[in-house]
Order: sequence, then structure tokens, then C-alpha cells
Amino acid sequence: MVIGIFGESCVGKSALAERLKTRLGAEVYTGKDFLRLAKSEAEAKRIFQGLLQAAMDGAHVIYVIAEREHLSLLPEGAVRVLVTAGLETIKARFAQRMGGTLPVPVAGMLERKHGMFDSEPHHVHVKSGETELDAACEQVLRCHPALGRTPDGRG
Repeated sequence: MVIGIFGESCVGKSALAERLKTRLGAEVYTGKDFLRLAKSEAEAKRIFQGLLQAAMDGAHVIYVIAEREHLSLLPEGAVRVLVTAGLETIKARFAQRMGGTLPVPVAGMLERKHGMFDSEPHHVHVKSGETELDAACEQVLRCHPALGRTPDGRG
């Protein structure tokens, strides 16, 4: 099973990935981690896509994505999980990462990027601050074909 968890920075993607990793024993890749697989980016992408494709019927792999262009690396049939949060929540979390202060240019960048994943197709939508992690995990697991459910959760 391949699970693609995507969304903007500081929305809770990593927390969800860690919870799913614990439940599934999954391997987690984040962002450009795949570059470690080969010396050239093109070769690393090819190897990573092969790894993801092989995981569709094998081991569990979670890919945490914060850049839209990386969505294209997900194989067809992967469970796609959109994680969102309100802009003020994102700014507050980002400020914490930066030692408590959010510089104006960074705030502007976050404002420009806010909502950039909202129109992407997904099976599960996790709203940070509204959806509990365990409930989100259950929604994701219901999308697994081995459980006999369709992506919308119906059997």
C-alpha cells in the first residue's frame, strides 16, 4: 500500500505519517528523500517510482509531499491524503519553527501558497485541528483495497 500525504508546510502531514507508520510498520519518505537512491535526480526518481509501484502490492510506504510537482511520483491507485489547516494556524506553527518570529517575507510566501493543494484529487481530507489523528488513520486504512472498501469508504 502506498499512501501519499500532501499539503502545505506546517499542516500536520508528518504527525499523521508517524501515526500511520506506527500502525502499519510503514517506511516513510519525505520530500526529496528519494534523491539518496542514486547520484542523478532522474535516476533517483526512476528508482523511487519503481519502489512505490512495487509497494502497491507489498510493503507499506508513506510519501509525505509538500511540493505539488512530487504528486506525479505517486503511482496510480495510491491512497491520496490531503492535509489542510487554516492560514493563521500555519503561520503560528511556522513561527514556532523559526524561534517564535515569522518574518514578513515568509508570511507572504505562506499566504501565496495557502490552498495550493486544495484542488488536487484525494481520497481522504484531514483538517488539522479538527480531525483527530486516530480518526484520520481509520479513514486512510478504510481506503486500502484489502479491506474491501472503495476510496469513499463504502464497502
